[in-house]
Amino acid sequence: MDRHPMSDAEAALGAELGAVRPELVLPYTTALPGARAAVLSRLWRGLVHEPLPWVVRREAVGGDGVTLHLADGRRLHGPPVDPYDTAAHTSEVRLDERSHDRPARLMSALAVPHSAALAAELDHSVASLALSRANQGTAAASPVADWEWEQRIVDGHPFHPNCRSRPGFSAGDQLAYGPEHRQVVRLGLAPVEDALVVGEWPEWLRDGGRVLVPVHPWQAAHVLKSPLGEVIEAHPLMSLRTLALPDDGPHIKTALSARLTSSVRDISVYSIETSAIVSDFMAEVAARTDGLLHVTRTLGALTAGSPDLAAVLRESPQTYADTATGERVVPVAALATTELPRSPSWLADFTRLALTVCLRLLDLGVALEAHGQNLLVVLSPSGAPRRLVYRDLADIRVSPARLARHGIAAPAMSGRIITDDETTLRRKLFGALITGTLGATAGSTPVLREALSTAVRDLPRTPDLGTLLVGPLPTKALTLMRLSPERPGDIWAEVPSPLR
Repeated sequence: MDRHPMSDAEAALGAELGAVRPELVLPYTTALPGARAAVLSRLWRGLVHEPLPWVVRREAVGGDGVTLHLADGRRLHGPPVDPYDTAAHTSEVRLDERSHDRPARLMSALAVPHSAALAAELDHSVASLALSRANQGTAAASPVADWEWEQRIVDGHPFHPNCRSRPGFSAGDQLAYGPEHRQVVRLGLAPVEDALVVGEWPEWLRDGGRVLVPVHPWQAAHVLKSPLGEVIEAHPLMSLRTLALPDDGPHIKTALSARLTSSVRDISVYSIETSAIVSDFMAEVAARTDGLLHVTRTLGALTAGSPDLAAVLRESPQTYADTATGERVVPVAALATTELPRSPSWLADFTRLALTVCLRLLDLGVALEAHGQNLLVVLSPSGAPRRLVYRDLADIRVSPARLARHGIAAPAMSGRIITDDETTLRRKLFGALITGTLGATAGSTPVLREALSTAVRDLPRTPDLGTLLVGPLPTKALTLMRLSPERPGDIWAEVPSPLR
């Protein structure tokens, strides 16, 4: 068992914390063991379920767990893994005769290709997660605004070992910009004379003949290396680079060229160029769901010719909740912070709503990336799920062939959004909705099985539903993706269907 002092990343963040918020040093240190177990649990899930080329065989050892037989003859042993378990607490795994309780040291000991880089990210993920947990206390007890809900999400991605990895962010940066730290962020307004503007860019973001591009302060300091100048205040959302303006104002998606969990978060010129086309198209398709789905419209988007200096302005999801009657709109990722998913009937109703809407859209020809960040639910005053709201259209997939079968014109565009490949379409939806959103909301295979079994009874028996019922189900191979920098795009794994 590892009984060493703090790792380099843990110690470095702790030292920074001592300089900027010394009262958090003790809570941070206390939170480290739990953060290590949380990240190790996510990593162990990936090692057990993903198609790692250096794992030649997996063996269930009675009730004692799982043994991975590695290509070099070593054995890696740990507890049983429920792929939908969000409360897993893996305290240690054993590589041959040595036990490891720290994910970074385990990855270093495995010594597989690119493991050193991933070990550094895991180390940072642990330190950042401990900081997030250490700085809780005064989050809104009864959130009203959407950004207040997003402040309640402390642990980040429920299944990604890099759930809180924010390389390049100091302790001060995290405290200032992370939504879980509940600060107001001052966005700079960069004047640009020659920009590609799509849609309507509001007058309050113009200065004569120039447009003003909202710039995240981290981006200004570390990438653009320019002062903020004129600023506006906004509340950070769980994606960190997207922020909500006060008083239910629009959301601003900023360029933030930092690696968060898996990807460098910039805004491609392609997504700006296609933003209005995709937004108008999705408004038309959403109208075919009998009012069960709303899509936040893209109001305007612009780029100064670089992914490093761009922004998107879109409606707030609050637009689609009747707050006068007590409705609330809640990001699905925040549902785990409420009592609602603990009710089997509520979870079945929510699962039925999500499947009804998303399978209907898939049949029409649109695969939503309906993970807990993009998907929101409108709740009645009593908490009943009424409608869904979807935001951020950059990573949907659209099938012209499916659209044509329903007499719907495909959007006038090309590129990565457009595909007729059935596997790609189903992976996009099921990998986000089932093995992500619904699995994380249920929190375990038995609970998810019960909710799905109830929800699917009355759904139309489409080929897509048939695929879902038979399984296995796709899930992103999040660990393998971080160990495969030479392979761009998504890599997929399969996990057992809870219905089988």
